[in-house]
Amino acid sequence: MKREEVIDAICQDRLNDKFITLYGNNQETINAQKERYVKAIKSFETLYPESNEISIFSAPGRTEVCGNHTDHQHGCVLAAAVNLDAIAIVSFHNDHVIRLQSVGYEQEFIELDQLNIHPEEKGTSRSLVRGMVSQFHDMGVDVGGFNVFITSDVLSGSGLSSSAAFEVLIGNIIDRHYNNGQAGAVKIAKMGQYAENKYFGKESGLMDQMVSSVGGFVFIDFEDTTNPVIEKHSCDFEKAGLRLIITDTKGSHADLTDDYVSIPSEMKLVAAQFGKLVLREVDEEQFYQSLARLRTVCSDRSILRAAHFFGDNARVEREVEALDKKDFPSFLRLVRESGRSSAELLQNLYSTKKPIEQGIPLALMASKKLLEDRGAFRVHGGGFAGTIQAFVPFMLIEDYKKAMEALFGEGCCYILNIRPEGGYQVV
Repeated sequence: MKREEVIDAICQDRLNDKFITLYGNNQETINAQKERYVKAIKSFETLYPESNEISIFSAPGRTEVCGNHTDHQHGCVLAAAVNLDAIAIVSFHNDHVIRLQSVGYEQEFIELDQLNIHPEEKGTSRSLVRGMVSQFHDMGVDVGGFNVFITSDVLSGSGLSSSAAFEVLIGNIIDRHYNNGQAGAVKIAKMGQYAENKYFGKESGLMDQMVSSVGGFVFIDFEDTTNPVIEKHSCDFEKAGLRLIITDTKGSHADLTDDYVSIPSEMKLVAAQFGKLVLREVDEEQFYQSLARLRTVCSDRSILRAAHFFGDNARVEREVEALDKKDFPSFLRLVRESGRSSAELLQNLYSTKKPIEQGIPLALMASKKLLEDRGAFRVHGGGFAGTIQAFVPFMLIEDYKKAMEALFGEGCCYILNIRPEGGYQVV
């Protein structure tokens, strides 16, 4: 469609059904998205005035619900796509270059005749784009090129996975236009992980990309990491009278790499005592029978973290069962249990390097005081700093938001919906 035709469709509410699918049935939210899309199209026009024919794509952030630090031990996770997303205004051409402008960053140019890994690009969006294109090229897809403007409200560093949303977005742009959508959601997720691992230079599991790409509630079993079991589930939290809220405690992730790395390292150390590489391969009963022996060769914390793995890995399937049965009291109880396990056994609420900075425990304490058993709350994502997750009854949303903002400042709360769709072409 032409730019002005798309703007007219937005302003005349002809895209409202799609907006409701992606962002929920709240008129204030829909109006905000309409303004956001029109603004993005105008920004695209300023950058690429010669590009009149456009398409629009969207890819969501994600929230981890259960299975905190279980994926790297080949365990199970339950996560969900949310209605914070990255959107791309795109026009296609055959210049064999991708011209990319993301809000807040310098414009990038990716030549499509140079698809090998560029070491100097590590850690940049260019590397991710090049990594995605290279895999389509290896599949025999002729990517002609495109101009793209990207804006994202997926918070960077929030545990909502902005990088996965970006990868899924690029994958969908290429797949839908140049590959007739033949790769599909699961393949695009795996391609995103590869681009992040090999081109961007960050080792990551597959959970973030898979949830962003597939959408909805997603159960993933990583026992076979080359062919994980993936199940999409649906659940209407609106009917249950619950809303998902992510609170940013404004803690810094700087200098926390050692904290994050310590968790898989310590879990694998325990697994090694049984001749295994990861805890998923270890018999849980044998683990508990061996506690005294383990304590002679492993730290107490590593043993506790292994115990968290066994508990949370089993808890994932029980949460999925509760969702499928629409048994929300059991679901909320299991979320609270998972949160307590992360706090007491996994111990990822704050860094031991910064023991007086405890924003996450403070947020959880305040959440417990307000919600009690009427909702659920837990550390969100990798932990140590950043965000918490809460499932809050409608009647308590305003009180909860007020309490969190009193502690962490205005705008710290993100009241979200579970998004049923993953990577998506809007126009």
